Amino acid sequence: MNPYLEILRPANAMMAIIAVVLIAIIGYNYNTFLFSYYIPIGLGILAVFLATGAGNAINDYFDHEIDAINRPDRPIPSGRISLKNAKTYAVILFIIAIILGIAIGVIINNYLPLIIVLFNSILMYLYAYYFKSTVLFGNIIIAYLTASCFIFGGIIINLVEIAIYLGCFAFLMTLAREIVKDIEDIEGDAEGGATTLPIKYGTKLSSILSSIFILVPTIFSPVLYFIGIFNIFYLIPLAIAILIFLFASYRILGSQDSKTCGEVSKLIKIGMFISFVAFAIGSISF
Repeated sequence: MNPYLEILRPANAMMAIIAVVLIAIIGYNYNTFLFSYYIPIGLGILAVFLATGAGNAINDYFDHEIDAINRPDRPIPSGRISLKNAKTYAVILFIIAIILGIAIGVIINNYLPLIIVLFNSILMYLYAYYFKSTVLFGNIIIAYLTASCFIFGGIIINLVEIAIYLGCFAFLMTLAREIVKDIEDIEGDAEGGATTLPIKYGTKLSSILSSIFILVPTIFSPVLYFIGIFNIFYLIPLAIAILIFLFASYRILGSQDSKTCGEVSKLIKIGMFISFVAFAIGSISF
């Protein structure tokens, strides 16, 4: 893969795009997605991809010493992209994403999407520069950034209430996954001088907190059917996601070794994807 594409971590950026696409699908199913939304949603998808990719690139820029231990195959530690080029590349992508935010604001006559893009771009830079090494706060920032993609899409198509519900779900699940990833990377983070939750308070406490953040949205997710947000078909794929989340919680509580953490991180990502499918199916009007 081209290193300038690889440093964006397109798979992670696609997860952010899914949030905007999902909101658009739900809006379409609820008959609230108007023809005039196609262009701003398209620009929104591109803005989210570029801003997320830029955030990943600037993160790799500041984390190159830690990545030399944890992820030596990444573009910077492997020598395929220089530090200077990585930083310049990230800044350019942030600027393009902000310009797209301006265009969206002009089209829908609402500049909240621009404010979100601008704020998130600054926050991603500050996260990589400083907040990532702080206990739990860095994890909270990443969880917010994930949740904000739903809010961003919801504002564009005027479907804010449902976007907030999904944003809260994504926030807690992402927070759980970020803690699990910190447990997985504890050796390299300690070597790099980071002060993450597992380093300061231990892997066992971190696993308990992660499990709580998994279980809370898992337990409450069926409520969206009972309060009439989604139809009964929402519960079918959701049941599969719930089983995955419960297994992930069981696994991380049972063991905190690097291999297990890697598996749990993947399980949470798979469960979130299936949950997103459930959200889309549950919004269809029959």
